[in-house]
Amino acid sequence: MRKLHKGIIGVVMGLTLGLTAIVAPLPGEQNVAHAAWTQAKADKVINTGKKYLGRPYKFGAKSSTTAVFDCSSFTQRVFKVAVGKSLPRTSRDQAKKGTSVSKSNLKKGDLVFFKASTTTANKRITHVAIYAGNNKLLHTYGKPGVTFTNFKGTSWEKRFVSARRVL
Repeated sequence: MRKLHKGIIGVVMGLTLGLTAIVAPLPGEQNVAHAAWTQAKADKVINTGKKYLGRPYKFGAKSSTTAVFDCSSFTQRVFKVAVGKSLPRTSRDQAKKGTSVSKSNLKKGDLVFFKASTTTANKRITHVAIYAGNNKLLHTYGKPGVTFTNFKGTSWEKRFVSARRVL
């Protein structure tokens, strides 16, 4: 009886280990799958934002409207609609979410935060944009409303304060 009991335990343990090996990812596979999943979410964010291209900018726009946006109501709306991610209402509060990302490590879907001017030392955040990849920002400001603009080598880069990954 004792031999039978040990035999059953051995079979169960073997099956458990075998099944674990079947479903467990190989080293590095989990990171690849996570990266693809995050990339797909970032693409959804950018594609959702594109739907609002040309919508006018209005400072203090309510988050409940899509007729006009300010920078943070735009990012708030896009992330909620695209991936169900709730962001705070203001750019300063959004800058506290997620994980910090250096300017050199920006990825599509990252939030990028800016100060008011290139001449001030004050790093008070006054604007937020979505990094769209390929040196582009997706955001809204002033006359163009929701638009894509270049990042590197522009006044936007000179006004850069920080970036956050929230996906």
